[in-house]
Amino acid sequence: MSNRRQFLVGSSLLAVGAMSKVGLAALPDPAMQKSPDTAPPLAPPEGRPYNPVVTLNGWTAPWRMNDGVKEFHLVAEPVEREIAPGMVARLWGYNGQSPGPTIEVVEGDRVRIFVTNRLPEHTTIHWHGQRLPNGMDGVGGLTQPHIPPGKTFVYEFVARRPGTFMYHPHADEMVQMAMGMMGFWVTHPRARHPLIETVDRDFCFLLGSFDIEPGSYTPTTNTMLEFNLFTFNSRVFPGIDSLNVRRGDRVRIRIGNLTMTNHPIHLHGHEFEVTGTDGGPTQKGSRWPEVTVDVAVGQMRQIEFIADAEGDWALHCHKSHHTMNAMGHNVPTMIGVDHRGIVEDIQKLVPDYMVMGERGMADMAEMEMPLPDNTLPMMSGQGQFGSVEMGGMFTVLKVRRDQKPGDYSNPGWFAHPTGRVAYDWAGALRDPPRMDAAHGSSKARDGATAEATMEVRKPGPHSSHQ
Repeated sequence: MSNRRQFLVGSSLLAVGAMSKVGLAALPDPAMQKSPDTAPPLAPPEGRPYNPVVTLNGWTAPWRMNDGVKEFHLVAEPVEREIAPGMVARLWGYNGQSPGPTIEVVEGDRVRIFVTNRLPEHTTIHWHGQRLPNGMDGVGGLTQPHIPPGKTFVYEFVARRPGTFMYHPHADEMVQMAMGMMGFWVTHPRARHPLIETVDRDFCFLLGSFDIEPGSYTPTTNTMLEFNLFTFNSRVFPGIDSLNVRRGDRVRIRIGNLTMTNHPIHLHGHEFEVTGTDGGPTQKGSRWPEVTVDVAVGQMRQIEFIADAEGDWALHCHKSHHTMNAMGHNVPTMIGVDHRGIVEDIQKLVPDYMVMGERGMADMAEMEMPLPDNTLPMMSGQGQFGSVEMGGMFTVLKVRRDQKPGDYSNPGWFAHPTGRVAYDWAGALRDPPRMDAAHGSSKARDGATAEATMEVRKPGPHSSHQ
């Protein structure tokens, strides 16, 4: 730590905009975090009070108060992020992790953020959704000079409105965002707000996507669409922590999307309302009950609900490919193909050859196939009843009546009451009704079979269209 501190104090300092003349010679020490676990909420030790958020598989950045200004220190640097146990990615991020730490402030706070660049190229930070002076907006070349490697820039502005925001580079952003450079920002209301309810649990996470070839560690940054890892806070299931709440809690979940596509986020067992966007809290008259919210690229969505149903409830992206890991985009569909004749011949040449996919893909969750180093199975993760057959953007909302207020620990699997789990039927069955294909919608109204005639005309060399 002493070497890092000496490096940062010795770095040259360049203010991006007008600076107040306070003690800028000594930077606040940058807090570092490499643990992939969800950190407990950081109660504000100084400054205005607020109810803190919990960042899924992440943490909140500490700060110091300096003459009434809340000061943070972000370090842009190469990091290693455990995507899930068994796989580590070499990414770029902030303060030892990707995403970087969540920044929490209060409406009206004057905020000063030191940004030290330890990347091999220049960078900036854009404060996505914030109202601030143009020169603090973080668009390299347009509103500020780029931050060269080894330099420290300062951003300073007032957090003008409460809401849910993000931060990310606007410098070589195709590469830097594909490498995982992003972070969450929450501005809490200064006083009671008519559109912002007090909640018991307040969670946040960012949606991310990576293209990391099996056996490799570094994302392919030129990928535009065919990503193979879809993440909550750069983690994939089964490496994503659960959201653990008490029955009856009012729960808020803030979701930000910095991927290249939209994500319909679906919650089981409850209805919620969209209570906020990156534009601020929504008007109460505009809210309606939902179970799925589509979060488009560059958007934030804030949902709230009463956790009144006990159990282990799935929370996931409803694009099914986004709940798988290390997908292959060129895998053929083999459902219904009879391999019996050809498998023996292939195994004479390739003794370890196995048939995959002729009955669907569920068998792959049970196979213990050898994988390249640093590669996750497509479908993994165990529940109390067996394989969950999910990966990627999938986690569990755990609602318990005996979860103590403020306790975010995992309560384990839900103990279902007797007779409240789907079970194997051993009785007699009647034939289920089925639609007669011969008497479907193509049947004529009078009961006779409708006949259609077609006349095909082949255009000649001198024909013309009428």
